[in-house]
Amino acid sequence: MTKSSNSPKRGEIWFANTGGKRHAMVVVSLDARNTSERASSILAVPFGSFGAEGPTATRMEPGETGLREPSFLKAHFISVVEKSVLIEKLPKSLSARQMRELVAMINRAIDPDAPFES
Repeated sequence: MTKSSNSPKRGEIWFANTGGKRHAMVVVSLDARNTSERASSILAVPFGSFGAEGPTATRMEPGETGLREPSFLKAHFISVVEKSVLIEKLPKSLSARQMRELVAMINRAIDPDAPFES
């Protein structure tokens, strides 16, 4: 799949060229920002190859993400990403339930009183 001419959408999984490396990430910003021609960036949460599940990270399987191997979605690394570095949209997107869980993890990364059931 090649770079899409469409704007990224909330919940989509993209590869981005960040720091000279290719990283998978989930778009978390609202589509009003994602599709705006005035906004050159989005908010995204990266996947990592290594990690452990916890209040701000969850393991996701290849069938859920379209990635080759299990990966950890790390909400504590939420980032501003320039749209220009997005290079490939994967065919999988996070479900509404998975997005709610991701937003809860982002909240836990910034709010010490955010609920978490271990």
